[in-house]
Amino acid sequence: MKFILLLASIIYLSLSNFYCLAKEAKSDEGILKVGLIVPLSGRHQEIGKSVLNSIRLALSKINNDQIEIFPKDNYSNPEKTLFAARQLESEGVRIVIGPVFHQNLIYLGEVQNLTFLSLSNKTTTIPRNVITMGINANSQINAIVDFIKKENLNKTIVLVPKSNFEDELRNALVKSKYEFMNIYSYDVKPDKLTSQIKQITAYDERKKKLEKIIEFVEKGIEILEKEEELKNLKKKYTLGEVDFDSVIIANFGENLKSVTNSFSFSDVTAQDVKFITLNQWFDETLLKESSANQIYFPSINLANYSKFRETYFKNYNKYPPQISILSYDILGLIYYIDKVQGSDLKKNIFNKKSYVGEVGEFSFEDKIVTHKLDIYQVLDNQFLKIN
Repeated sequence: MKFILLLASIIYLSLSNFYCLAKEAKSDEGILKVGLIVPLSGRHQEIGKSVLNSIRLALSKINNDQIEIFPKDNYSNPEKTLFAARQLESEGVRIVIGPVFHQNLIYLGEVQNLTFLSLSNKTTTIPRNVITMGINANSQINAIVDFIKKENLNKTIVLVPKSNFEDELRNALVKSKYEFMNIYSYDVKPDKLTSQIKQITAYDERKKKLEKIIEFVEKGIEILEKEEELKNLKKKYTLGEVDFDSVIIANFGENLKSVTNSFSFSDVTAQDVKFITLNQWFDETLLKESSANQIYFPSINLANYSKFRETYFKNYNKYPPQISILSYDILGLIYYIDKVQGSDLKKNIFNKKSYVGEVGEFSFEDKIVTHKLDIYQVLDNQFLKIN
C-alpha cells in the first residue's frame, strides 16, 4: 500500500513539473525578446538611459505585450559588453539593440548566436554579427554629392580634420566615386588652421593683387570711372576669386565654426562659394554664428526629429541626446521584421529594399545601414529644407 502511495506521489509530482514546464514554454511562445546593451552607469549613463527611455516610448506606440526588453549595463566597457551579451544569450535573447560606441563592439564576434544593431555610425572593423545603424559618413557624403550635382558645382574641395575619424571620411569620399577638385587634411589647432586656410584661398596673392591695383589707380596708371570705386576697393581685403566654387568642411560644433571663421578672415564668404558640412543634428548654436550662415548640411527628417524630441520631453521633462531617435526606430524595425517578414531578423532584414522610420528612409547592405538624408541650410535664423 505504501509503495502504491509513493508511486502515485512520484507520478503526481512528475506530471506537475511537466505541466509547469509546459505552461512556462507556452507563456514564452510568441514573445519577442529584445536585448539592450547600453551604459546605464558611469560617464555615459545619460546616453544609455535616454536610449532606454526612447525604447519605452517605442513600446508604448507599438502597444503589444508580446515584446519583452532585457536591458544590460555595459558601463561603456568592451569586456563588460561581452559579459552582458553572454548573459542575454543564456536568457534566450537573439537580437540586441546596442552597444552605443564602436569601441565596445570588438569582442561581440564571440557571441555568434546574437545579432547586434549598434547605434555606432562607424563602418570599419565591424564583427560579422553586428549591423551599425548610425548616420554614417557614407550616407552623408552620398547626400552631399547628390546636392553638388544638382547645384552644378564642379570645383568642390574637401577639408578633412586630422583625427581618428579621418580614415572613415576618406573611405566614404572614395566610395562616392566623385571627383573632388582637392581633398585637404587640416590641423584643428587655430594658428595652424588659419595659416592653412590662407594657403588654400591664396589669401596673400589676392591681397597683393588688391594693393597693386589701388597703387596703380592712385598713380594714375589705372583709371576708374568713378571715385567711389576706389573707396570701395579700399574697403576690401583682397581682390579676385578663389579657384573653387564649394567647400565641404567635415567637422562639427566649435571646430566647424573655427573653420568658417578662418574663411571669413581670408575674405571668402558664402557670397563667394557654397559652404557644406556634415550632419549637424540641427545644432541651434549655428543659427547664432554669422560665419556659418547659409551653410548646407545633410540630416534626417527635421519635422519627425522635432516631434520625437517634444514627445520625449513631455514624458521625461528633458530633451534627449540625438542618437536616441535611432533606438526608437530600431525597436520599430525589429518588431516589423518579426511580425511581417519572419522572426529570423539576421536573414530577413536584407530582404526589403528600404524601410521608413522617424529618421526617414533607410536600407541595408553588407551590415551597414544607408540613410537617405535631406539637405538643410542655415538661413535667417532657421533650418531650411532644400528641395
